[in-house]
Amino acid sequence: MNEQQDNYQEQTLFQITWPLFIEIALHMSMGIIATFMLSHYSDSAAAGVGVANQVLNIFILVFNVTSVGATILIGQKLGAGKLQEARKMARSAFGMNFWFGVIVALIVFFFGEHLLQLFHVEGKIFEFGLIFIKICGLSLFFESLSLALSAVLRSYGFTKESMFVTVLMNLISIGGNIIALSGAFGLPITGVTGVSWAIVTARAISVIMLLYLIVRRLSFSIQIQDIIKINQEDFRGLLSIGLPSAGESVSYQFSQLIITGFVVSLGASSLAARVYIVNISMLCFLFTMAIAMGTQLLVARYIGGKKYELAFRRGIRTLKIAMAASLGVSLIFAFIGSPVLRVFTDDMNILTIGLPVLWAIVFIEPGRAMNIVLMNSLKSTGDARFPLITGIIFMWGIAVVFSYILGIHAGLGLLGIWIAQGMDEWIRGLLALKRWNSRPWEKNEKVSYLRTKKA
Repeated sequence: MNEQQDNYQEQTLFQITWPLFIEIALHMSMGIIATFMLSHYSDSAAAGVGVANQVLNIFILVFNVTSVGATILIGQKLGAGKLQEARKMARSAFGMNFWFGVIVALIVFFFGEHLLQLFHVEGKIFEFGLIFIKICGLSLFFESLSLALSAVLRSYGFTKESMFVTVLMNLISIGGNIIALSGAFGLPITGVTGVSWAIVTARAISVIMLLYLIVRRLSFSIQIQDIIKINQEDFRGLLSIGLPSAGESVSYQFSQLIITGFVVSLGASSLAARVYIVNISMLCFLFTMAIAMGTQLLVARYIGGKKYELAFRRGIRTLKIAMAASLGVSLIFAFIGSPVLRVFTDDMNILTIGLPVLWAIVFIEPGRAMNIVLMNSLKSTGDARFPLITGIIFMWGIAVVFSYILGIHAGLGLLGIWIAQGMDEWIRGLLALKRWNSRPWEKNEKVSYLRTKKA
């Protein structure tokens, strides 16, 4: 990559967040729209693709090792005015995700069937899931590059550009879904196969567009040496932040796999209801995700520039906004639960199971907002181990254990499982608040100062 200029944009939280909000909404809508269209094609297809997506999401977390680390470390270097080091970090992030993408795509393609069998799904659900995981597994290479390139753009403040790429991805994916499931233009109906190839195409084109934007906005040009030779110091730095962050997410996804196994034991209707409600709940924390990501970028810059009080106040203000917004949105969905679920299905068994769960989401979402905002902000300060440790302890000790106790043993079914996950979100959220109020970054600064003075 050529160092021709450093287009680093100073921005407010609103300027950063609104493109992120649209981008995340579009990313989420890809899954929701696909689920919606597949549900009208077949409930089994929707359930199969939903389960397969959980497997793929675990591997996508591998790519987040680099993208999360890059977002935080590039932001800190920009805040400290170390512009050349920020560019070097961007090159290393691209090189790392190139190889992560190659390895993961091959693993999923060759072992996808065995991974899907872990869910004990059978019949049509398994067949549809296998088609999706085989084809979309190939696109994980493009997803890896896309995440790294998007992280670089966002770190420099170009969130609108990243948003425009997501708009293009959605248009391609939705168009492919329509053709695959409706037989538009006289083409044959290809079902899950067509939907899968639409996603592959969308991800490939997004990489091309992101590469173009990075060259245009940042004057970066990708070279072979960026892939072959990765700076060892950058590699260690990205892993020091990225591994704990990804570890937390991996723990969450694996705990969700176990919980999905509990849901499978409740029957096909419960599994389908879970897939639909997961998509609905995404809309409840959509704004939280966007404002948390924007806050993460700002906190990283503040920490890099040693503006510690600004960092602390930004986290608290964002927390209040996110909790209020998530509570309001979840209440709206609870009140209009029946028509919302009927968008996906008219099956009375699924509706009966799903409607009470929508009210449980009202209890969950404020706690989830606290968790998301403050854990992401703590990572930006370099405190990445705390979210990992608390995540492993409470995802498994509370979410998984009580999902079984309440959902299976006590007979509450899907409702009990959602209550258990709410308990986990609230406990971790409150612990994150206590940690944030203790300002651990200031303690780390004192330790670093004493070490330097001693040396």
